[in-house]
Amino acid sequence: MSAASALQKAIFARLSGDTALTALVGANGITDRRLAEPASPLVVIAGIDSADHSTASETGEEHTVTLEAWSEAAGHRQVQAIAAAVRAAVDDAALTLTGHHLVLLFHRDTRLRRDGKSRFHRAEMRFRAVTEPDA
Repeated sequence: MSAASALQKAIFARLSGDTALTALVGANGITDRRLAEPASPLVVIAGIDSADHSTASETGEEHTVTLEAWSEAAGHRQVQAIAAAVRAAVDDAALTLTGHHLVLLFHRDTRLRRDGKSRFHRAEMRFRAVTEPDA
């Protein structure tokens, strides 16, 4: 399994098991794709961009993980609460990855906006992760 796949699987498990987050979005409110007919509220693992982060002595990858919170509630209040719960669950989390180990996982930034094509409000959160293969 690639490091990005292992990271995505671990993040999904962490988010799905977080009771504060599932209280906000429901048991089926976490997915790795935006649904054609999206339920609201929703947390989407929108993407993982990976790059080589090896040193002279260690192999590794750096990942930018993009998570999105979606809400059709009026205003940003609900999407802000969901984003805060996501950050609390994922930022600096000690996740277990299959075939790799997580060196670090930190929140980088969050952007809030109203989606211009729909009635939804969205919070886009980016996290930086570094992984190394298991020895």
